[in-house]
Amino acid sequence: MPSKSKKPGSAGRPEPRGAAAAGGAARLRVRKTYKLFIGGAFPRSESGRSYVVNDSRGEFLANASWASRKDVRDAVVAARRAFGGWSGKTPYNRGQILYRIAEMLEGRGRQFVEELRDGGLSREAAEAEVDAAVDRWVWYAGWADKIAQVAGAVNPVAGPFLNVSTPEPTGVVGMLAPRESPLLGLVSVLAPAIVTGNTAVVVADSPLVAVTFAEVLATSDLPAGVVNILTGPREELAPWLAGHMDVNAVDLAGASEELANACETAAAGNLKRVLRPAATDWSADPGTERMTALLETKTVWHPIGV
Repeated sequence: MPSKSKKPGSAGRPEPRGAAAAGGAARLRVRKTYKLFIGGAFPRSESGRSYVVNDSRGEFLANASWASRKDVRDAVVAARRAFGGWSGKTPYNRGQILYRIAEMLEGRGRQFVEELRDGGLSREAAEAEVDAAVDRWVWYAGWADKIAQVAGAVNPVAGPFLNVSTPEPTGVVGMLAPRESPLLGLVSVLAPAIVTGNTAVVVADSPLVAVTFAEVLATSDLPAGVVNILTGPREELAPWLAGHMDVNAVDLAGASEELANACETAAAGNLKRVLRPAATDWSADPGTERMTALLETKTVWHPIGV
């Protein structure tokens, strides 16, 4: 029998799923799966739960992983494991790594614009937020090897001693990403924490932008575990994160007043720094306050002339 004719270059290539024999039907899109980001990997929630994410018109976009208390604990373990190596890097090297993240963030700009538009922003507003987020990240990257000069000091001492105060990272920081500015707000709370040598566990209940940002981090030079991102209802996850005994500070930027009170109560079980939520214009000049709020001061005394 004569062999059936094939189109040039089509040998061994399967037909698109759902395509008609004549090739007239449109192919189905590959739906993105929005998972958690823990220890540099993208696991589903250990609970197996997920929730539906709709766009601003109420139409289905995706299913996202619903993190559990166990996922919170796993994220804190990953952040603590990464803390020694990240805080031990030179500030110059941390600045290089953050700048590389900014490069990749800008390269994924079109995707972020579309996801922000799904959340209800106009194209112009979405493009402005993406540009502002990239600029904000670069701004913080530049502070990596400068914040010590601003926050540290050589202190006057009445005696034959040299007294030097230097800033050090406080440790593992739990944070709630702001809802009102999904990308710029996330960048504005995360960058100051990690540029100063801390590691972070972020709860973000707007998963599209948060998980795409996690993909940027995962493909950059950032070591695994420095940033961990959980998605799901913050009212469930935040108190458990705030109450974790191995979390050293909590940034409640994205919390309501009621949730902030619950987190403060949970955080009182051990010594933590708690940054209360405040009305914030995320597009304004951020200053150095978020960086210095997550630093501890170490004072070294050294004799002179000995």
